[in-house]
Amino acid sequence: MRWLFLTDIVSDILAGDRRAVARLMSMTENQALPARKALAELHPYTGKAHIIGVTGPPGSGKSTLVDKLTLEFRRMGKKVGIIAVDPTSPFTGGALLGDRIRMNDVALDKGVFIRSMGTRGHLGGLAATTGDHVKILDAFGKDVILVETVGAGQSEVEVVRTAHTTVIVEVPGLGDDIQAIKAGILEIGDVFVVNKADMGGADETARELDTMLDMNPENSGWRPPIVQAVAKSGEGVEEVSHAVLAHMEHLKETGTLHKLVRERVKESLMDIIKDNIYSYIMDKNREERLDQIVDKIINSELDPYTAAEEFLRPLRE
Repeated sequence: MRWLFLTDIVSDILAGDRRAVARLMSMTENQALPARKALAELHPYTGKAHIIGVTGPPGSGKSTLVDKLTLEFRRMGKKVGIIAVDPTSPFTGGALLGDRIRMNDVALDKGVFIRSMGTRGHLGGLAATTGDHVKILDAFGKDVILVETVGAGQSEVEVVRTAHTTVIVEVPGLGDDIQAIKAGILEIGDVFVVNKADMGGADETARELDTMLDMNPENSGWRPPIVQAVAKSGEGVEEVSHAVLAHMEHLKETGTLHKLVRERVKESLMDIIKDNIYSYIMDKNREERLDQIVDKIINSELDPYTAAEEFLRPLRE
């Protein structure tokens, strides 16, 4: 019966059933075992979408930019998927998931699928199952998938492991020069957007970004464009969409796309292997035993390195 259900959900997704997409996404978030089998069935139908990451500090207007970019891509006849990641409360475990409210222009478009999800404690700006959601939307037939990160600042680097093109959104006047120059954010940007350019200081922010890009030798032949925009009014958004598409063309023409995809697949495989190892080890070790070992480490009766070796012993048996 379970296999029949999986066969149905996979065939429904391939047939364009939005409810089946939402159902499988919920299953992946809840870490249901059948979800993995469904994802395996969908794998041959993935690999066609252009995945675009959109990141930047809080208040930079990422959701508004995603909304307007989606309108541009829809005008081009492209089908669009949106995954918007919101922070999860460390106290209640809940998340606002309010991005759909800020995307009024496209929320009712049947050619657009929006999914909001909480991080559930996962670091790096994305949720643990964001990659699975991308695969589902890819198999669903979306031409473009926009992934909007949490927006927690300079730790938003995991998006580069998911996206083909990473858009960094900045705004003038944040009070700490350019947030993008910190902790590797500058290096992951393929397109830079100075949003809210109607505010004072937009030209200065763009100049500072340009100077920093001159100091970055790791550009692989691609000079990231800097586009000033006012996403709320749509000003400059067309230029942003053209810059994003130009980057994909660059990846194809230079043969970089194949290398990029190969790296993403390898990283994804290693993540799955790590998850499987963790699940296997925890299945072999009772929670009570874990607590006992923790107590021994606290009391200096056992060191954590030896304890870890003990936990890994089932893999060697």
